Amino acid sequence: MTFLADILLAAGALGAAFYCWVLSRRLHALTSLEGGIGGAVALLSVQVDELTRALEHTGAAARTQGDSLSATVARAEAASRQLELLIAALHDVPTNTAVGLDPFFRKSGTAA
Repeated sequence: MTFLADILLAAGALGAAFYCWVLSRRLHALTSLEGGIGGAVALLSVQVDELTRALEHTGAAARTQGDSLSATVARAEAASRQLELLIAALHDVPTNTAVGLDPFFRKSGTAA
């Protein structure tokens, strides 16, 4: 009877050793840098670095475009003020003097 118990104990020990060996191989495959979690972490780290650089580049471009847009808006506001002054000045010009200044402003059908 003790011999049978020893055989069963040895079989159990061999089964546990085989199970530990399988778990060891799975753990090694999981942590390898080529195909496991280690590789995924390394790949994600590289992608984060690339995205950070792209974001910095995009931010710099946006700041440059913002400055350019501000300058364009300032020029447009200055031109708008000048146009308002010119339109206001046109309201002050009497219409009868404009007819005698240039043939373009004469009414059709009148001779010079």
